[in-house]
Amino acid sequence: MSVEERYRRVIELFRKEMPVAETELHYGSPFQLLVAVILSAQCTDKRVNMITPALFERYPDAASLATATAEQIYEYIKSCSYPNNKARLLAGMARCLVAEHGGAVPDNIDALLTLPGVGRKTANVILSVVYDKPAMAVDTHVFRVAERIGLTTDSRSPLETERTLVAHIPAEDIPTAHHWLILHGRYVCKARKPACDGCFLREVCRMGSQP
Repeated sequence: MSVEERYRRVIELFRKEMPVAETELHYGSPFQLLVAVILSAQCTDKRVNMITPALFERYPDAASLATATAEQIYEYIKSCSYPNNKARLLAGMARCLVAEHGGAVPDNIDALLTLPGVGRKTANVILSVVYDKPAMAVDTHVFRVAERIGLTTDSRSPLETERTLVAHIPAEDIPTAHHWLILHGRYVCKARKPACDGCFLREVCRMGSQP
C-alpha cells in the first residue's frame, strides 16, 4: 500500500467510525482552553477538568488571572502535575496576554509562542480548536499512533511528525485529524497494550496487520 493510499483509507475509516472528534478539555473561551492545555502537560484531561471549574470561577479571563500571584494560582491547581511551575507560567501567560494582546488569545503561531508556557504543541491546539486552522498538534499519542499505523516512518521528533502529517492530510481535515489520532491513542492504540483485535484501522495499520 502506498503512502497516499494509506492516508486516504485511514481518513475514510476515521470519518466513518469517529464522525465527531473534539477535545475532552472543558472550557468556555479561548483563554480558558489555553489555560487548560497548559495544565494538561503530563496530566490527564480528566484531572484538568476537575481543577478548572474553581479556577475559572475565580479567574475567568486573562485580566483577572493577571492580577493573581503564582502562589494564589497554585492553591487551585496543586493536584495537577508540576503545579509550582505551571502556576508561574499561567501567571506570566495572563500578564503577557493583557500587556501585549489586550487580553485576547492570538490567532497566529508566532505570537502564541511568545507566551509563557506555550510551546508548539499548545499553540497548534489553540490554532486548530479555537481558530479551525490546519495546525497539527503532536503529543505523545499522535506521535505514537502516526508511527504505528504507518502515517510516519522512523519519525525522529514531534516536529517531523507534524510536518509529515500536514503534508499528507487535506487542510480541511487537519483540525479533526488531530483529535482522531489523540482519541485513538488514548482509548485504543494505547502505549503499553494496544487493542489491535478490535481496532477499525487494523486493515491498514502497519503494526496491527502484522501476523
